[in-house]
Amino acid sequence: MRRRACCQTLRVRPLKTWIPKKIDAAKDRKQKRCLSCGTTENMYRRRYCSKDCRQKLLYALGIRTGLLKALNTRYATFYFTDKIIIMDILPHFSREILSFIYPRSINKKPAQDYCRMSDLLGNEWWAEKNRTHKHYLANRHIYNQAVRNGCPKGVVIPLETKVPAVKGASLTRLKLGKSDLDSPELEKRIKSAYRLQVKKHHPDIGGDAGTFRKVHQAYKDLLGWAESPTFLRRRGFPDKWFYDGDTNGWIQPKPYLRK
Repeated sequence: MRRRACCQTLRVRPLKTWIPKKIDAAKDRKQKRCLSCGTTENMYRRRYCSKDCRQKLLYALGIRTGLLKALNTRYATFYFTDKIIIMDILPHFSREILSFIYPRSINKKPAQDYCRMSDLLGNEWWAEKNRTHKHYLANRHIYNQAVRNGCPKGVVIPLETKVPAVKGASLTRLKLGKSDLDSPELEKRIKSAYRLQVKKHHPDIGGDAGTFRKVHQAYKDLLGWAESPTFLRRRGFPDKWFYDGDTNGWIQPKPYLRK
């Protein structure tokens, strides 16, 4: 389904054609676009062109969560293409996804376009609130500007993934991978990997004492985890910024993780 932008309130020139989201997302991943600004220059296998670029978009999203709170947002996502930025929201007590679509500005980054869209919607909300003195009428006024196209809830509600609560450095020091944590013979693998590293780093055979201590600590940590596995639950999307109304915060895109 192709999207249309409601541009009467935003006072911008509408785009004649919208590219379907699924095609855009696949294209962006293939071209290794920066998930913060969209550039393809010098990306290689990186997800962001720089740490500063990622932090600027996260900051722009974070300082404008007031609008999402006012709209009683339960979940939201933000993403963009070369031509548009999109914010999908799911309000509390609603089964319908509301999409706010806004044309990209020339020579502007997604963070700047998002700030402009958020400011325009926020000003509209306050104007209606001051006129009617009713919070729900101001919300309805903004909801009516959104595109309703029957998107499934999965658009804004990500699947939860379980991540082993193990430090990556511990695995690295013993030359183990995350897949090893699923092995029924995990304890045996940990001990075998530890013996190999001892042969390389033990001070009695010319190894570095500091490195050996780190290897030994990693060994103890992994054995402790093998005896009592613990997991962290994470939520997110691989190519969209995710907002959780319970924490009133944005989460940066995350790679797909095993459940």
